[in-house]
Amino acid sequence: MAVHTKHPIAAPPAAPPREKTRHLMLRAWCVFVLFQAFAGVAWVNAFGDFIAGSIAAVSAIISAVLWVSIRPPLNWRRLPWFPLGYVAWALTSVFWSSWLSTTALTWTLLACTTLQGLMVASMLGWKELIRAMAAALKWVISLSLLFELAVSVFINGPVLPGFVIPTTKLDPIVYWSRNNLFDGGRIQGIFGNANLLASVALTAMIVFALLFAAHTTRRVPLALWFSAATYAFVRADSATAYLSAIAVAVVLTTSLLMRTARRPGSRTKYYAAFAGLGALGIAAVWVWRDAIFTALGRSSTLTGRETIWQAVLDRAVEHPVVGWGFATPWLDSDPAFDGWIIDHGQSVMQAHNMWIDVFLQLGAVGLFIMVGIYFSVIWRAWFFAVDRPRWDLVDSRPFSPLTLLPILLMSMLLVQGLAESGPLLLWGWLSVVMLGFKIKQAPLIGVGPTGQTLAMERGDGLATLAKTQHT
Repeated sequence: MAVHTKHPIAAPPAAPPREKTRHLMLRAWCVFVLFQAFAGVAWVNAFGDFIAGSIAAVSAIISAVLWVSIRPPLNWRRLPWFPLGYVAWALTSVFWSSWLSTTALTWTLLACTTLQGLMVASMLGWKELIRAMAAALKWVISLSLLFELAVSVFINGPVLPGFVIPTTKLDPIVYWSRNNLFDGGRIQGIFGNANLLASVALTAMIVFALLFAAHTTRRVPLALWFSAATYAFVRADSATAYLSAIAVAVVLTTSLLMRTARRPGSRTKYYAAFAGLGALGIAAVWVWRDAIFTALGRSSTLTGRETIWQAVLDRAVEHPVVGWGFATPWLDSDPAFDGWIIDHGQSVMQAHNMWIDVFLQLGAVGLFIMVGIYFSVIWRAWFFAVDRPRWDLVDSRPFSPLTLLPILLMSMLLVQGLAESGPLLLWGWLSVVMLGFKIKQAPLIGVGPTGQTLAMERGDGLATLAKTQHT
């Protein structure tokens, strides 16, 4: 009969430590925050402006209370200063805003979104953050497809926001769902906008694919979720999203090639080659834009966007330094925007170009800050993706697929920003703040104040502490 020795050389077998209920609840709250941002205008379509705004405000207050109560470890000197500077400059614009009430309301939304991004980044480690994004995106994709299915099966006709069934035929642009699931047309999901659905679906495809490659969770369900996101992406049929997907594929290929470099100078040839290919690609798109957009079923003016851009620029150059005042999105309840630019009988609520929109609202100063935001985030995201994880003399640690997420999302947002103002609000802005802040706080996955605290809570604190002592 075996006898347990009184002088063991290792700890006796035990069940792995379980996460505390408090942390599980915190992670669930972060998933809700991310879902709220990804769902975006779906809240307005379902419940109206007042309830959607109230949900955003109350959730921001709860997040602030949680942040103050839990006090996660932070390196306060490594805050995302450019995004915070943009928020501060947007607030300052109330002193000269030509649409003061719109500035106050939309700045509150910007501040709430910024707070939520900072909170999620400080509360969760890298792996938990990406899993939380995946969970939120699963809800958005599944609800979008189920919503379209319910409309087609039970109503069999278009639906207006607020679950209202129209009694007369209206312009399709006002419909929440056009009942296109079974007739091959573009679906819009819970967003009521095919372009928004396509962008979120592309984000979901990126997140699910990286988790699949990282073996962080069960792969068969991830493959099914990737298929669902791909179906939503294709059925949304957004030209902007297709161009974003091409950009993501190019950046992914470049990043993987950069990871194969063995010597400091080996990357130079890749930089030169892809810079040349990028320049040729941009030139080709410009020269053959008519044929390309015709093939995508769009006009060379990007469905009338050039007209919108010209109207916005004509107004922006009147106040070129500080702009007219922050307003993201434009509120059609404001006389300054109601009836200013009309598309399909509806007042336009954005410039359909991130940079032109910023120039209109906050002038050259705001434009400079926005350039600084994307330059700083993309710079860090690039080396976060292509540099081998290293905190000591060991230079042979394997790359993690998860480190590709920030650079791929930033690439997608950059391309989307050429034809949409989406990167300036909701999940677009939250992603910029959250990922930029996370990279500054934890430039290595599993290393950094948040990663160390979570690892110790899970029971592997000694190993993590030994690693962080070398950083």
